[in-house]
Amino acid sequence: MKAVRTDAELECPEIDAGLRARGVDLVILPDGIGEDALCAAVADADLLLMCYTPVTARVIAAAPRLRGIVKYGVGIDAIDIPAASARGIPVVNVPEYAEETVAEGAFALMIALMKRLPAIGGAMQEQGWIWPESRWLGRDIAGATLGLVGFGRIGRSMARMAGQGFRARVLACDPGVDEATMAAVGVEKVSDLHAMLRQCDMVSIHTVLNDKTRGLIDAAALACLPASAILVNASRGAIIDEAALVQAVLAGQLGGVGLDVFSSEPLAREGHVMSPLFGRPDVILFPHLTFFTVEAMRRLTQDTLARCDEILAGRPVTIRSHDPRLRSQKLSNLRIE
Repeated sequence: MKAVRTDAELECPEIDAGLRARGVDLVILPDGIGEDALCAAVADADLLLMCYTPVTARVIAAAPRLRGIVKYGVGIDAIDIPAASARGIPVVNVPEYAEETVAEGAFALMIALMKRLPAIGGAMQEQGWIWPESRWLGRDIAGATLGLVGFGRIGRSMARMAGQGFRARVLACDPGVDEATMAAVGVEKVSDLHAMLRQCDMVSIHTVLNDKTRGLIDAAALACLPASAILVNASRGAIIDEAALVQAVLAGQLGGVGLDVFSSEPLAREGHVMSPLFGRPDVILFPHLTFFTVEAMRRLTQDTLARCDEILAGRPVTIRSHDPRLRSQKLSNLRIE
């Protein structure tokens, strides 16, 4: 049996060792591998593991032996699921390994910006000491208003941390979650996104990326935010209109921005739409690593290898994600949980 794992820059030694211990011939490809090279690599592959690299219809067509595609992570936007389904190839992700982890990471970005940690830390490094001038004033989370764009698993963890943990008022905008569900955990539902944004001291994005959410936080949405508001995104970069965000930051329309995800990764200090944000004390650019903890990677390894075992053994493949794109796969060899 042969498996191909893309995105070698994301080190997964336990996954790699686990597959090899199962007698699998594993080929690991670098991030940014071209479509032609990927097609050649999967020509005799039984299993494809990917994280960021696009798996197009052409790649799927080039793999006549392919028995399954495993996203060792959550987002499935880069996989042509209809093309896989047409071939009878199941697509599965690992949705639960980092829910709390990513929420903690998003909260860390938020609290760092509210407390002015990047600006104060940078000034300390340069000057050795600073005094309590007005430009260093931080803000409390207690009593502030947090708006959540999306109220799935990670959003709910974020709501608990901010509301129950720090006594913030928490609002959420998610058309797929009803008012009673939110109220049961102390969250106020706001149906209109712009109306919610106008009330927020902090905003954290936790929605999936699809045709409806792509560019959801555009110039009009950003204009709704108070000038002191903090914006955090640890979901998907393309949910924000990044060019509009850069303009808003440079114009001083926001109090701070913390980003762990970007529509085009990796970033670059020059030549990237986000390049103008490097070096700013009111911006944290994090390299898509809020998921990357010892505990989360342990869970990722266990679940990824479990899904690989199911595929290679011909057993029903477990779908734990609530994403309808995965749950609606018309295949007989799936087990929906």
